[in-house]
Amino acid sequence: MTRIVYYTSTSLDGYLADADNSLDWLFAVDGGQEAIAEGQEFVSGVTVQVEGSTTYRWLIEHEDLLAHPEKWQEFYGDRKTFVFTTRTDLPIVPGADITFVSGPPADHLDRILAAAGDGDIWVIGGGTLAAEFAKTGHLDEIHLSIAPVTLGSGAPLLPGGFDSARLQLTDAHPTGQFIVVKYTVLDRADTEAFG
Repeated sequence: MTRIVYYTSTSLDGYLADADNSLDWLFAVDGGQEAIAEGQEFVSGVTVQVEGSTTYRWLIEHEDLLAHPEKWQEFYGDRKTFVFTTRTDLPIVPGADITFVSGPPADHLDRILAAAGDGDIWVIGGGTLAAEFAKTGHLDEIHLSIAPVTLGSGAPLLPGGFDSARLQLTDAHPTGQFIVVKYTVLDRADTEAFG
């Protein structure tokens, strides 16, 4: 059964990216490769990924993907990617299966689910996009690698409120310097049964 999973790394104080929308802080943490290796099991079951335009643009610039499109294949393979954006100037990485969409996730959910087939859907980021999926009841799990660093400001993990009754912890363990946690997101009917 297809799951929609927000899988990301976060700072200890709950930021995905620093104030300059950079993830460079993440790659400076010792043990990061162990956390990445552990995530490969989840990623291997992903057939579709969704992300916001800020995440997409950072990937293009940080990895110089327009000059080196083969890196996209190394990272993501042939997965279908939906980029949520209002921008009209985003380039497409050569050879990547990318579709730009605008509006709320619910408007595109049928297309995304159809593209996923029996695989999982990875909400890469950012937090605002993941929060939109959650707000409409279309987020099944949250997987976090929490890094031992604080940023003080930046792009928040999940902006806005998120009722703790909607989260059921299913796993927590250390991996290198990271703490890996997984939550099932319960819909409102589930929270009544769970509580």
